[in-house]
Amino acid sequence: MGASEAEGPKYEINIEGTIYPWGSSTITVPELRSLAQIPADQEMLEVDLATNEEHTLPEDAVIEVQPGKGYAKKVRYQRG
Repeated sequence: MGASEAEGPKYEINIEGTIYPWGSSTITVPELRSLAQIPADQEMLEVDLATNEEHTLPEDAVIEVQPGKGYAKKVRYQRG
């Protein structure tokens, strides 16, 4: 087994346009928040970059890292 195989696969996580290196094929919502320093009171969305479809991730979600996916917090608008 070569050195690169022993280290395992390397992945990239796209959170709001910033790429973060990741060493596992799965990631949790708290790990996403930690990578991007997003507060727990912000919703996390999974965005399919090919179709632009999005859905809100539950806090206990375990996501399989796939190419073409991005993660973002939902921007909220309200009257002042």
